[in-house]
Amino acid sequence: MYKIRINNMKFYGHIGVYQEEKKLGQKLEVDLEVQIKSEKLADELTETIDYGKIYKVVSQTIQENKVDLIESLASMILKKVKQLDSNKILASKIKIRKLAVPIEGIFDNVEIEMEL
Repeated sequence: MYKIRINNMKFYGHIGVYQEEKKLGQKLEVDLEVQIKSEKLADELTETIDYGKIYKVVSQTIQENKVDLIESLASMILKKVKQLDSNKILASKIKIRKLAVPIEGIFDNVEIEMEL
């Protein structure tokens, strides 16, 4: 078993409860970790998961969905990543950060973490 991590991916998404968030959008940062089952390690892309495809799943899911909660978005992404190869992908973990949250206070971001 080994892990593939793609860290600090940056996207612009229309995620949030408030209409302004959905209309204007905001910057999101995503970290994704995928645990891979490895029976043999050959120097072949077919023996692993193409992380370019993982990135594409994350990007497309963010661009195509205007959900209220980043929790919903995280769940969608994890399910779609698993569908890339459910035999090789044992588990995955995602962190999504909203960099501009419309609440009063001083902080860098709001982050959720979810595992599947």
